[in-house]
Amino acid sequence: MYYVYVLFSYKDKKLYYGFTTNLKRRIEQHNLGLTKSTKGRRPLKLIYWENYLLREDAELREKYLKTSMGGRVIKKQLTNILGKLLKNRIA
Repeated sequence: MYYVYVLFSYKDKKLYYGFTTNLKRRIEQHNLGLTKSTKGRRPLKLIYWENYLLREDAELREKYLKTSMGGRVIKKQLTNILGKLLKNRIA
């Protein structure tokens, strides 16, 4: 199983998109500072994920989310949770 995930950074209020085969371990790595791209953006909160049977599908989805159109679509889809996070109503 492959996972595409979205993290919210409490530090810079931005999203990070990634994919992995072990979601729990990967989120722990991000929050422990073991991932170069998010080390300075901690703490991070997992706010969304999708699962795929094929690696190729997960990679395509992650790549799409990292485009401007993909970013707009997922932000619109996550409007409510992002609104609450930005207002610090969810820890």
